[in-house]
Amino acid sequence: MRTILYLIRKEFIQIFRNKFLSKAIFGIPIVQIVILVPAVTFEIKNIELCIVDMDMSAESRQLISKLQGSDFFLLKHTTFDEKEADDMLHADKCDMILHIPENFGRNVVREEKEKLMVVANAINATSAQLAWAYMRGILQDYNSELKVRSMQSNTPGRLSLIETTNRFWYNPSLNYKYYMLPGILVILVTAIGLLLAGLNVVREKEIGTIEQLNVTPIRKYQFITAKLVPFLVIGLVDLAFGLVLGKILFNIPFNGSIAMLFLFAAFYLIAVLGLALFLSTLSSTQQQYLFVVFFVLMIFVLMSGIFTPEESMPLWARRFNIINPTAYFMRVIRMVMLKGSGFADVFQDVRGIIIIGIATISLAIWRYRKTV
Repeated sequence: MRTILYLIRKEFIQIFRNKFLSKAIFGIPIVQIVILVPAVTFEIKNIELCIVDMDMSAESRQLISKLQGSDFFLLKHTTFDEKEADDMLHADKCDMILHIPENFGRNVVREEKEKLMVVANAINATSAQLAWAYMRGILQDYNSELKVRSMQSNTPGRLSLIETTNRFWYNPSLNYKYYMLPGILVILVTAIGLLLAGLNVVREKEIGTIEQLNVTPIRKYQFITAKLVPFLVIGLVDLAFGLVLGKILFNIPFNGSIAMLFLFAAFYLIAVLGLALFLSTLSSTQQQYLFVVFFVLMIFVLMSGIFTPEESMPLWARRFNIINPTAYFMRVIRMVMLKGSGFADVFQDVRGIIIIGIATISLAIWRYRKTV
């Protein structure tokens, strides 16, 4: 035990002697949270809309007024020429075109039916789908108003209407920052585990100091433990620092147990650090290690569910996430912070991350060879 403690002390001294690492430990969380949390969002506002109003009736003006009053649409141009509107869409001067046909007002009043045509720029499929969802919501609301007006004019007395209200659980205001901050914290902790720990080992290979340890009587598990513990502590400190920043800057809620979150984060860091140490034994230079880690990190993060819900992924991707430690932490941190989930709710994830941790640490110990 004394040997491990001495080695851990040596590692901390070596880490904080490195001026870049000592600054990056606290600089990276600040930059990621301040820049990425407000910037990375799927919310779309100021959708530039071009309207071709061939009717110019009170009903068409009412519809245009509803669109102008929306927080999502920005009326860019109105015209009577469909070709002019199409040219604007091709020139990327608008994002969506709404065609209102002739006799629109007369038909919706007399026949209670009419067709509108909406053309959207779908180069970015996600943006197009969201823009169409906003447009459809406004059109449905307008259609409901027309039906109510028609029923009131044909029904004597007061018409009793059904009023519907929405309530969104766990994120009532639909604030995208509440969803993104936990994901950014997962990326932060993952980067510390995969990048810093592995680079520390490979750097010692390059400068030759690791050979001095290889000729000592320390055992392999002692070496791996000494390399793992400092970055485990740094990762947990950075997680705490990121949570404090999130609360101060964005008032992020925390509804669950902070102790359970940090316990799971410790298991997660052990799994990631074990993988980093295993990959470092396969690399001879820092350049080789960075290339491999960039590939692994990109796959783990993009398939973890930070942007695309895991439930919408194909079956083979969901099966791959069984061995993806980042997917476990991404799921648990959001459940604990936003839903207030307890241990029983995340037990399966805890069991999975422990199994992955045991596997990666075992691989790291097995692959490390004391060669001079």
